[in-house]
Amino acid sequence: MQFEFGTAGRVIFGAGTISRAGEIAAQFGKRALVVTGRNQKRAEPLLNGLRTQGIAALTFSVFGEPETETIEQGVKLARQHRAELIISMGGGSAIDAGKSIAAMLTNPGELMDYLEVIGGGKTLANPSAPFIAIPTTAGTGSEATRNAVLSSARHHVKVSLRSAFMLPRAAIIDPALTHELPPEITASTGLDALTQVIEPFVCVRANPMTDALCLEGMERAARSLRRAFANGSDAAAREDMSVASLFGGLGLANAGLGAVHGFAGPIGGMFAAPHGAICAALLPYVIEANIAAAKKDRSHTETLERYDRVAKALTSNPSAGAEEAVGWTRSLIEDLRIPPLRTYGIRKTDLTEISEKAAKASSMKANPIQLSTEDLTGVLERAL
Repeated sequence: MQFEFGTAGRVIFGAGTISRAGEIAAQFGKRALVVTGRNQKRAEPLLNGLRTQGIAALTFSVFGEPETETIEQGVKLARQHRAELIISMGGGSAIDAGKSIAAMLTNPGELMDYLEVIGGGKTLANPSAPFIAIPTTAGTGSEATRNAVLSSARHHVKVSLRSAFMLPRAAIIDPALTHELPPEITASTGLDALTQVIEPFVCVRANPMTDALCLEGMERAARSLRRAFANGSDAAAREDMSVASLFGGLGLANAGLGAVHGFAGPIGGMFAAPHGAICAALLPYVIEANIAAAKKDRSHTETLERYDRVAKALTSNPSAGAEEAVGWTRSLIEDLRIPPLRTYGIRKTDLTEISEKAAKASSMKANPIQLSTEDLTGVLERAL
């Protein structure tokens, strides 16, 4: 057995840890570009901490999921500000934007030179500028991953900028920052987190370290996602979901994902649909398709055994079998009022194109079993 495990240089976890952001940032420089989401006011605790440390901060807001043009604008702004470090405070979009800006700040050429699928796919030659990630949602786990997902409006697809150099120097995870998330965002981001502890556990590159993290993440999300949805100020539930999100990021960065995310990239590029909501709508049906395909192929007994363990972790029932994971996740998306894919304008006539693009997606390569075109289309039909 061989595997590699990498993560942020430091992980600082716990309620109130945002108060340490200024002192941590001061280790990397005195001029910072602060990347936020739409609401810059949420970054005030961070900005106050930076001022206390004498750090000159310029803010850059990311509206929605980052596009390639967004990154180019951010890099230009960072250079004008003579930024020595990049800090992202927000959801996965803000963190992915910050990672990308930090990477392109120190590497020659254009962003398109380095993008997968639609670009040159070149390897980043130089370490990124120092980057600090501070998530305000519990979903993407982007604070612990080595890639950033970007949209290309011209190509109607989402692709990754990827390098071990993109791992944050520090990740500050303060669950208290998630307490004000509305139920709808709690649901979609939380189901993204759940997907990202299930897919690395069953994928072809799973390893003992990611297994341990993913099982723990599944148990925490299973007991707490409904509670966080019902009561955003439930501190214990919010903490569990922040742990699950972090562990999902660690899992996907060091093992991989699967068909849910294989679909999510093309759908997100073609339609105005939130990433977490796409993953949520697809999750039960991908699990169902993987189990059905594994049952037809006797060489995939380990896949079925892993789905048995998923079912046990989700249901807290030591005798649960793989199929119970399907029923449990279907019940969860109903309870959390996750809309079907047709809500975002997806129609049956789109399914062939989505399936063809999904089959080529990098995440699909780690799916535990190769799904046929018929399997892929069937997943989409059931999620529609």
